[in-house]
Amino acid sequence: MVVKGELTSILATDVGSTTTKAILIEKQGDEYRLVTRGEGQTTVEKPWEDVMVGVRQSIRLVEEMVGRKLLSERELIRPKEGDEGVDYYVSTSSAGGGLQMMVAGMVSSISASSAHRAALGAGAVVLDVIAVDDGRSTSEHITRIRELRPDIILLSGGVDGGSVSYLAALAETILQASPQPRFGAGYQLPVVYAGNKDARDLVEGILQERLDVHLEPNLRPRHDMENLGPARERIHDLFMNHVMAQAPGYEDLMKMVDSTIMPTPGAVGSLIRTMAENYEANIVGVDIGGATTDIFSDFHGIFTRTVSANLGMSYSITNVYEESGFDSVKRWSPFAVSEEALCDWVSNKMVRPTTIPQTIHQLILEQALGREALLRSFEHHKSLARKVEQEEVAGWSGRTAMFRSRGEEIIDMMELDILVGSGGVLSHAPRREQAGLMLIDSFEPEGFTQLAVDSIFMMPHLGVLASTHPEIAAEVFDGDCLVRLGTVVAPTGAGRRGASCMKVEIDMPSGDTVTEEVKFGEIKRVELGVGEKAVVRVQPTRAFNVGAGKGDSAEQEVEGGLVGIVLDGRGRPLQIPERDRQRVEVITEWLEELDVYPMDKVREYQEESPITASSDAEEEEGKRRGFFARLFKR
Repeated sequence: MVVKGELTSILATDVGSTTTKAILIEKQGDEYRLVTRGEGQTTVEKPWEDVMVGVRQSIRLVEEMVGRKLLSERELIRPKEGDEGVDYYVSTSSAGGGLQMMVAGMVSSISASSAHRAALGAGAVVLDVIAVDDGRSTSEHITRIRELRPDIILLSGGVDGGSVSYLAALAETILQASPQPRFGAGYQLPVVYAGNKDARDLVEGILQERLDVHLEPNLRPRHDMENLGPARERIHDLFMNHVMAQAPGYEDLMKMVDSTIMPTPGAVGSLIRTMAENYEANIVGVDIGGATTDIFSDFHGIFTRTVSANLGMSYSITNVYEESGFDSVKRWSPFAVSEEALCDWVSNKMVRPTTIPQTIHQLILEQALGREALLRSFEHHKSLARKVEQEEVAGWSGRTAMFRSRGEEIIDMMELDILVGSGGVLSHAPRREQAGLMLIDSFEPEGFTQLAVDSIFMMPHLGVLASTHPEIAAEVFDGDCLVRLGTVVAPTGAGRRGASCMKVEIDMPSGDTVTEEVKFGEIKRVELGVGEKAVVRVQPTRAFNVGAGKGDSAEQEVEGGLVGIVLDGRGRPLQIPERDRQRVEVITEWLEELDVYPMDKVREYQEESPITASSDAEEEEGKRRGFFARLFKR
């Protein structure tokens, strides 16, 4: 393994589902900095069917940017000699959709839930969760397994010493489905069994002729215990050394890298864990893509990752709209929205997933859908982020990492220190204020919370680098990747719109003191630049809590950023007026205060489709008719 002192030039690639991105990091003086990046098309599918074509293309673009040679014919020049080559090369991958798994368990809320978390922790997209009690027939289970063609199946269920009959039935269902792998002719699909130890021989006997069976310790050896670690390790090893070895060109990529290739989500999770440890902070990170939205959290040393596989901004945007509904999307808009026009726009976006908004009108609608995807993904994440207690118990094959499950949610937004966003709708937002407001609206941080975004999708590259050289990854992340937006101060509670919510005093770096009174329903902005710090003192009114208790004052030193300090008096949970005219007035005030969009353009759209008293009356009449229709239906 190369030590940090020997590294002067590091190359990292992320082989995504559509693009392959390469970055070059070099030591400049005493610090490591990003030099440049290159991007090419991912080539795992036809007509190329060789992932190395896209990898070399992205590296060639880096060569052009820095004006020196990194590749010799088809191989990297290593170590760096003079003006040629690099010292170290790492890569992540989510090509072909990344690691795609199915989970099977006996009980949805117990063994299947534990298996779901184990798969997510290994960096997988969970295509479906099959359980004996999920309401579907055996034939429906078989059809589902055949249709989805996962890379790996994780089978679990039962406590040690419990019943084995249901596990045998699940194994028979998998056998009858005869799942075929996505890559590799004649390759046997891996099945990881991590259930009741008394059923190991039975499950292996049923599946071993047609499938590649791997036995691991029970995920739930007792009802109150979880043991996810061994299964996660096995899943990761199978994916990188067996499944991806079948994908076109991956064998060459695995020979080229200096460390294990990591699934892209697993790499981002690795970076979040590293940052939480380095900053000694509670962190929530999000990566919103075209097909999925990944949420990562590290609270008091407990790391959780979830994937919302049907919530994304291109391929899955119709799912976002379907789950949210027209009213939920409309509430973020500062102008009138036609349901028919919105449906048409969403459908076109799904058909042409690479298109980007061409007008402010389209941008606002896309970011409204982005808020809904983030909000619903985070609700899913909070439901799966549970508190566990470690307990040393003699484990199978000498392994001892057991955990006692307590079933308590660990996400407390009042204790959140840093919220980091990544993904096109956040990282590529035309104004950083847009990314900041999307994060605030979707996650509703409480108390004092720092906001940041990933500048150019570097988190996967730095995540895999963090697995071998965490100091270098942390240095580049802080210096080049993280775009600091500032700090949001948000009390919890509710009140009468226009009544006082909190009084704030801010001791600025200049020595001046800024005083603000924030009314309920308002949002205010105070300029505080990147790298600047200020002391904020908040005195909430009796109905509001900013961290010290209802009506009790709080003081904290905060960091600035491109957005500055946001004083959010809109309450928690966030309240948006339901009537169109009132909603438009309130949202327009918020957008104007934070300078989120060019307001002259927004007002043009408002004038083109004005909301009048009659439209409000029509809305009320529609709600009244809907109420009576539901009443008579009962």
